[in-house]
Amino acid sequence: MPFAVARLPFVLLSLRAMVVNDQNKFQAIISHAKEYGFVFQSSEIYDGLSAVYDYGPWGSELKKNIREAWWNAMTRMHDNIVGIDAAIFMHPTTWKASGHVDNFSDPMIDNKDSKKRYRVDHLIEGFADALNKEGKTTEAEKLIADMDALLAANDYGGLKQLIDDNKMKCSVSGTCNWTDVRQFNLMFSTQLGSVAEDASEIYLRPETAQGIFVNFLNVQKTARMKIPFGIAQVGKAFRNEIVARQFIFRMREFEQMEMQFFIRPGTQQEWYAYWKAERMKWHESMGIPAESYRFHDHVKLAHYADAAVDIEYSFPFGWKEVEGIHSRTDFDLKSHQQYSGKKLQYFDTEINQNYVPYVIETSIGLDRMFLLTMCHAYQEEKWTKEDGTEDSRVVLKIPAKIAPIKLAILPLLKKEGLPDIAKEIMATCRTEFYCFYEEKDTIGKRYRRMDALGTPFCITIDHQTKEDQTVTIRYRDTMTQERIPVEGLVQFIKSKL
Repeated sequence: MPFAVARLPFVLLSLRAMVVNDQNKFQAIISHAKEYGFVFQSSEIYDGLSAVYDYGPWGSELKKNIREAWWNAMTRMHDNIVGIDAAIFMHPTTWKASGHVDNFSDPMIDNKDSKKRYRVDHLIEGFADALNKEGKTTEAEKLIADMDALLAANDYGGLKQLIDDNKMKCSVSGTCNWTDVRQFNLMFSTQLGSVAEDASEIYLRPETAQGIFVNFLNVQKTARMKIPFGIAQVGKAFRNEIVARQFIFRMREFEQMEMQFFIRPGTQQEWYAYWKAERMKWHESMGIPAESYRFHDHVKLAHYADAAVDIEYSFPFGWKEVEGIHSRTDFDLKSHQQYSGKKLQYFDTEINQNYVPYVIETSIGLDRMFLLTMCHAYQEEKWTKEDGTEDSRVVLKIPAKIAPIKLAILPLLKKEGLPDIAKEIMATCRTEFYCFYEEKDTIGKRYRRMDALGTPFCITIDHQTKEDQTVTIRYRDTMTQERIPVEGLVQFIKSKL
């Protein structure tokens, strides 16, 4: 049956996005996320828990879709990458070997008047930014250089002196009344054991990578992998962030999507360049334009790395890291080999040599990717109808393949057999993708609700459906409509996804 395009009740004469201040937009996104069931404050009925959030019905669905898109791209589309799901609790020596027990901490300073705590590097960098805005670039550069040198030397007295000498003020109290600089470990600890006196201290993992490293040989042997190969994992991690901010961007409980790629020593620069390009391709495949991203090379490298870069996205609150690609050399496997006393080596038959593999890491925050998707998708639109009146809507233009709801099924009326036909269509479609059925309110209000949830397609069942077995499909992004046959609807929607 040929498609017949239905005439819209209005003409989009001047469709345009409302110009809003970036900070106002971010606050609007946070409000929208709660109002429409994407993200809630954890334990909200008890006034919430700082920097901890729950994902609602549509947020959990969107998060699952992003997770699956990453997992499929990393494992199903590569012959030499497999996945694991390592436990959150690990032997405590794991974190000694990784360096987290001794080094996973941030220097902090408190203002005695406001009681506000700052990360020292954030406080100094903020002051340097203010100097740059005043045109004092030389002073700002020297300040950052001095800070880097003091941080590298763990000279906390020198950092305190740097803050005092420059008369840096607290943003809340406006005073310079500071405590000494102190180290604050970011790992959560707990007790393992049934009796408190006999219990041993263990940690909630601050990253998922170590579960991959300690399973290197298990995976290599059981999956019969040859170098180069990768191990991917998605899982929860926990950090006792003191300065947690910007909604779900920095949380105490979060989810990481990581892949450790094991390679022959000496090939790391080649594979580093490969994964840098490959990961950017994935981001663009998620429907986010290239101009919204940029690479930020690390100037100061971790002691174990010989190259590192961040993929940053232009959030409403500035350019921020979403994913990191790191050339970690052989530090991790060598360290675990030393602490465990077990050999973590690979025999390469091609060169007849035993060696500890080097590693290229790709690590992306699932929650940050979720926030990125929401920020990109959220739009407030206004237009003039053909009768001269103004109309508007709030819409989430989430890429169809990861949208929480793929198809809304809407009978025009709650009677005359239309709901029965709609429910038959629902039964057919729901086995293939997430569908939503609704018959309450006018069709216009239902369309607006689906726009706000990011639903890319709505079909309306009306009296004509009973006559010729066609429905009206409405496209979220353009608001255009057309008649399509019920037969073949599933394949039609799948082709659009």
